[in-house]
Amino acid sequence: MRYYTNVKDLGNLQEAIKEALEVKAHRYDYQHLGKNKTCLLIFFNNSLRTRLSTQKAAQNLGMNTIVLDVNAGAWKLETQRGVIMDGDKAEHLLEAIPVMACYADIIGVRSFARFESKKDDYEELILSQFIKYSGKPVFSMECATGHPLQALADMITIEEHKETARPKVVMTWAPHPGRLPQAVPNSFAQFAVAAGYEVVVTHPHGYELDPKFTEGATIEYDQMKAFEGADFVYAKNWSAYQDGYYGKNLEKDFPGQFNEDWKSWTVSDRQMAVTNNAHFMHCLPVRRNMIVTDDVIEGPRSLVIPEAANREISAETVIKRILETEF
Repeated sequence: MRYYTNVKDLGNLQEAIKEALEVKAHRYDYQHLGKNKTCLLIFFNNSLRTRLSTQKAAQNLGMNTIVLDVNAGAWKLETQRGVIMDGDKAEHLLEAIPVMACYADIIGVRSFARFESKKDDYEELILSQFIKYSGKPVFSMECATGHPLQALADMITIEEHKETARPKVVMTWAPHPGRLPQAVPNSFAQFAVAAGYEVVVTHPHGYELDPKFTEGATIEYDQMKAFEGADFVYAKNWSAYQDGYYGKNLEKDFPGQFNEDWKSWTVSDRQMAVTNNAHFMHCLPVRRNMIVTDDVIEGPRSLVIPEAANREISAETVIKRILETEF
């Protein structure tokens, strides 16, 4: 595996999850793979779990790690071709990428959607340039349209806690004061379908995701109906995907236009009561009492901490596969 940007790069997902559980049981047994090799982790956006877990994962494999926060200590980078660089951006990504590649064997990139251009976001303007110009294996630590490390960790977590062979997994939209990308929900839906689960995606009208990511899932606009009999509930906010509304927070940017009680979508005991004693999941960080109430996230069926711990395992599994393929 040379690149990791979506579920298809893993091949058989169930085999990848099985491998991840082996890695979890023997996480320091593969250090020979990374000896004298360097993993460069490049952050265009903030991070807590991704930064810590991916650095730890690379070190588990015996690698040296370099962490670069592009917005703190590096030159401001221009990303568009043909621009006259007479502003505050001193270096172009087309020179920066091959320079970075000189110091690394594997590169991880974290670059969120900018919401300036739907085309640029969904063509992965930043990540695609690293793949094209670095000459090195590249993996996504969350890009504009997906978060495959998070989604793999989510699937590992579900496999560890499922009580039926094919659980019902519900991903629900929840309110948020800001504008969040579609990356996490895109990947979660795509991975959960690939894992063979019964997948339901529920959200208000106007928050439909790109259909290529939800293919195979049931779309349900009635949240309470969606929650009925659920074994796992995954809460997440995302901004609108549709043309004319792309990147918008509909309840903030278009007040009164959508006939929705947005606050009713917060996951609480009311919704969880109709589930099959469901586990609660969220990628973190979470806005308490907007996304989910205190009682639910602190409850005995909450998996948010084991889920976060599995970020180390998903990253190690991906980097291990790249090392085994390339070196």
